[in-house]
Amino acid sequence: MLKPAVVIDSGSRFTRGGFAGQEQPQCVLRTVLVPSWHHRPAPESPGGWAAAPRSYPLKEKAAEVLFEGLGVPALHVANSGFLSLCAHGRVTGLAVEAGAAVCHVTPVCQGRTLRKGARRLGVAGDHLSRYLHRLLRESPAGPRAPQALTERVLTQLKERYCYVSLDYEGDLRDEGSRQPAGFQTPDGRWITLGEERFCCPEPLFRPQLLQHSCPGLQQLAGQSLRALPEPLRRHVLGNIVLAGGSSMFPGFPERMCLELNSLFQGDGVHVEVLANPKRGTAAWAGGSMAASLTSFRHSWMTKDEYQEHGAQYVHTKFQ
Repeated sequence: MLKPAVVIDSGSRFTRGGFAGQEQPQCVLRTVLVPSWHHRPAPESPGGWAAAPRSYPLKEKAAEVLFEGLGVPALHVANSGFLSLCAHGRVTGLAVEAGAAVCHVTPVCQGRTLRKGARRLGVAGDHLSRYLHRLLRESPAGPRAPQALTERVLTQLKERYCYVSLDYEGDLRDEGSRQPAGFQTPDGRWITLGEERFCCPEPLFRPQLLQHSCPGLQQLAGQSLRALPEPLRRHVLGNIVLAGGSSMFPGFPERMCLELNSLFQGDGVHVEVLANPKRGTAAWAGGSMAASLTSFRHSWMTKDEYQEHGAQYVHTKFQ
């Protein structure tokens, strides 16, 4: 009987690990970089890896560490956008991933990533935390002691109280529509959030708020869709999947759907956005599902293939 594969999603903020076939990762750790590999593998560690490295050199290094350092029998490297679609039971669609360090838009057709339509946004969750810090420092109702705004406090404020507005400019004008929220820090200080609640996530849609000249995430998604052939585009428009921790803001799915339908209103189509409540870990969940399928085994890179072709074979095996 084959041992279950280990599934690892190495994100910019958290690294998640667990076994194929499970619904949730067993281990969630902060992602860190170390100068060298110091730890020896447990003797009973099952082999296999489904991950989303962000550049090709990382794929080769991952293969080297896993095959030579850990002695795994097989390896698979998958695009996180494809895995996010898998978590929703789809192999064709558009994955809109909003993470901690970067956002990605990835079109996928029958399991193959269409790189021509892929887009990247250099504004994500970490940038929003710093923006929230700035907003609170500039607010008359903000904390008098700046040291109260620790990274942990900012993360809690962002995750508990911030939301995406469906009418950003209208909400800025209408002070009566705002619902302030109070938060007590661990040292007993109180922080009140007003318009900061919906201003914080807005740079995802308006990067110019952070002095970025690039298009917003909704516009990048529109560009990606426009790059697809017409028959495929119409199919993908009904299969747009959200993923990543920064997509978890209340109102984010509705705003994305509203924006995309506005972009395509003259095309006679209706855009649908799919937002699973557990989409923050969609890439890992999709890897867990894919790695548990018997039909998926033919796509693994074996240790024999690694020894025959070398680490660079990952580029041929996982295009």
